[in-house]
Amino acid sequence: MNGVGQVLYTKARARIPGGTQLLSKRPEMFLPEQWPSYYSRAQGVEVWDLDGNKYVDMSYNGMGACILGAADPEVDEAVKAAIESGSMSTLNAPEEVELAELLCELHPWAEMVRYARGGGEAMAIAVRIARARARRDRVAFCGYHGWHDWYLAANLAAEGALDGHLLPGLEPAGVPRGLAGTALPFHYNRIEELQAIVAQYRDDLAAIVMEPIRDREPESGFLKQVREIATQVGAVLIFDEITAGFRLNTGGAHLLYGVEPDIAVFAKGISNGYPMAAIIGRRHVMESAQSTFISSTYWTERIGPAAALATIRKHRRCKVWNHLIRIGRRVQTGWQAAAERVNLQLEVGGIAPLGHFALVGEQKQAARTLFTQLMLERGFLAGSSFYATYAHQDQHVESYLMSVEEVFAVVAEALEHEMVIGMLKGPVAHSGFQRLT
Repeated sequence: MNGVGQVLYTKARARIPGGTQLLSKRPEMFLPEQWPSYYSRAQGVEVWDLDGNKYVDMSYNGMGACILGAADPEVDEAVKAAIESGSMSTLNAPEEVELAELLCELHPWAEMVRYARGGGEAMAIAVRIARARARRDRVAFCGYHGWHDWYLAANLAAEGALDGHLLPGLEPAGVPRGLAGTALPFHYNRIEELQAIVAQYRDDLAAIVMEPIRDREPESGFLKQVREIATQVGAVLIFDEITAGFRLNTGGAHLLYGVEPDIAVFAKGISNGYPMAAIIGRRHVMESAQSTFISSTYWTERIGPAAALATIRKHRRCKVWNHLIRIGRRVQTGWQAAAERVNLQLEVGGIAPLGHFALVGEQKQAARTLFTQLMLERGFLAGSSFYATYAHQDQHVESYLMSVEEVFAVVAEALEHEMVIGMLKGPVAHSGFQRLT
């Protein structure tokens, strides 16, 4: 019998194109026809579905937004105070100035700040500012940076028949074909690919956009070389800190590597689940926002800045990053050890607070689906990624890893005897798009 969440999702697909607002939250990405789909309540790392079932979230935890854990009391108190004081007015919220001061204190190279309420739009703002500053059109990039036209233009080929080949799963339908050739990809740690782009488009390169770190450490000198190239050609260097930011320290991960961008962009964990994003940068670059039009009513509401101030202050006071790294490492080590014990081929990657594993072989997607199915039966929201939060405690990890070991043993046996598909109670999960890193 289908649960309330599955029934509601059937209705959603008839009313909402794609069923959800975020590709990564579609139930088909986890466990088609079985995933709870909707929550009634979330607290810390616990989530209750519409049927009243309680789960421990050992997966994305709000896609990385709930860095302190869901419904953190300190952040929620700040938000309640903001609501009681009026979340919107004809006048501006003073918290946005206070937050700008704090962000520039954490990043001494930055002098000015603009805001948005989501990561994708914040990246679009950063690229717009860079193009306005450089008076150029082309952008070199690596990694994933959102849904806006500037980025999806990378998937516009000279001929439409090839559209979508670069970032599989991200279709550029609706993106003006005139943008073809304006977004130029290079792979992380492959400086020669960026150098080739510069050699061809040196005089028309507005920006270099990248995450300072994601799945693996930068090779020696890589980030410094990128910085030098951007300076030499007059391109704006933009670090996308939406995912990695506040995971390894209080602030941008780039601070650990001693390389300063011209713009850095934050969202997700900056406000612990409340909509907020920040674009920080050098004054001579950020002032170019005045020479173009970047403006939106809800970028002036009070809740986002209030949540961000409370989140960042607790993050710094409690040294949250140390906890995220420790918990994340325990999970990554646990995956590897459990897989070795049952002779399951597994590849573990990602920085400690944002770990992931990949099963190996032709049946890897079906096997991952089986893993999620079996873990759900044991009370865990679990896939092949784990985003650590401050609310995750050792007992959560211990209980989770005990179940992982049991489930890995079942998956290993199912793979050995080619029984994976037969053990699934629904379709194989969708794979989604592939990142260019």
